Amino acid sequence: MVTQAETVGMDSTGLERVKSLFHEQLDQGTHPGSAMAVYRHGKLVLDLYGGLANVESNRPVNKDTLFVIFSCTKAISAFCWHLLRERGQIELGHWIADYWPEFAKNGKEHVTSRHILTHTAGFPDTPKELTGDKIANWLAVVNAMEGAKLTHHPGNAIAYHSLNFGWVLGEIIRRVDGRPINKFLRDEVTTPLGINDLFLGLPPSLEPRVAKAYPMENYEAPERVEFFNTHQAHQAVIPAANGISTARDLARFFAMLSLGGNLDGTELIRPGVIREISAVQEQGKDRNSGRQVKLGLGVAIDDPSMGTPRGSSRYRHSFGHSGLGSCIAWANLESQLAVAIVTNGVRDDASNTLRLSALSDAVWDACL
Repeated sequence: MVTQAETVGMDSTGLERVKSLFHEQLDQGTHPGSAMAVYRHGKLVLDLYGGLANVESNRPVNKDTLFVIFSCTKAISAFCWHLLRERGQIELGHWIADYWPEFAKNGKEHVTSRHILTHTAGFPDTPKELTGDKIANWLAVVNAMEGAKLTHHPGNAIAYHSLNFGWVLGEIIRRVDGRPINKFLRDEVTTPLGINDLFLGLPPSLEPRVAKAYPMENYEAPERVEFFNTHQAHQAVIPAANGISTARDLARFFAMLSLGGNLDGTELIRPGVIREISAVQEQGKDRNSGRQVKLGLGVAIDDPSMGTPRGSSRYRHSFGHSGLGSCIAWANLESQLAVAIVTNGVRDDASNTLRLSALSDAVWDACL
C-alpha cells in the first residue's frame, strides 16, 4: 500500500522520526518553542509546532505563531532583487552608483550588486549612527549607507554584511522600481504565491502572534535578542534581519525556489535564474565570523545547518540562509525539497548547528 507521504517521495516512517526528534528537542529544553515545515515536489508534507511562544505568560506555540526569522530574510530580499534583474531593470555587474549616484562616496564608486550579494563589498560594519531608534527610519539608513566607508577593497575578501546587505538591496529596489521593498515583496512574491504570513515590516495588529525570542545558555550577545523582541524592531523594514513568518509560509517560499521559481502554476522567475543564484560564487574564510563559507548570489550554500551536503558539482547544493542562532530555511533543486525550521531560542553557533543539522538530516533520511 502506498501512503500519502510516499506519493510525494517521502517515507512515512522517516517523517515520524523527524517528528520524534522535533519534540525531543523541545522536551530537552533546547529552545522554548519551535515550528518546522517541509515541502517535497511542491507539496506540504510536514507542518510541526510545539513548546512555548512566551515563557512568562505560558502562551503555547500554535500553527499560526509568527517567529522572527532574522537573517533568513536575506534570501527573500535577494530574490526580490533578482526579479528586477530578470526583467532587465538592473544588472549584476553594474556599479550601484549607476542606480544610486549618492552611494559613490568614500571609495564605494566601484561596488557592484554582485559584491553586495556575495558579502564582498568591503563595508561590512553597521554604521555606529544607526542606533535602535534610527533603524526604522529609512532616510537615516540611506544616508548612513551613502556615508559608509570601506574597510577593504571591493571583491578582495568575504566579510559578512550583517545589516548593510539588506539596506543596500532595498534601496536599489526602491530607486529602480519605485516601491519600497516590503511592498514589492507583498505585490510580487507573497501575494502571488498565496503566502499570507511572511512579513517585512509587521502590521501592528499581528504583534500578539509573535513568539518572544530568548537567549539560551552560553549565548554571548543577549542585547541583540532583546532588540528583536521590541515592536519597533518588528514593524521596521530591515531587509537583512527582521522578516517575520510562520514556518509553513517560510517553507512555501523555499518550495517555490526548490521548483525553479514556479509553485502551483505561479511562475515568478525562470529556473535558470535559480540555478545561478544557487551556484557557488564565492568560497573561503569569512573575515568577520572566521568560518569557512560557500556563497551564492544572496544565499548561503551547504551551510552545516542544512544537514550533510548531498551534492558535489557546482549546482547540486542545498541553498538558503540561517538566522541569528535560531533558524534555518533551505531548498534543494535536484530533490525538489524545501525545509524551514524556526525556534525562539537563540543559541551559540556550535549548539545551534547541531540541533538544526540533526533535523535537516532527518528530513533527508526520510526522502525516497
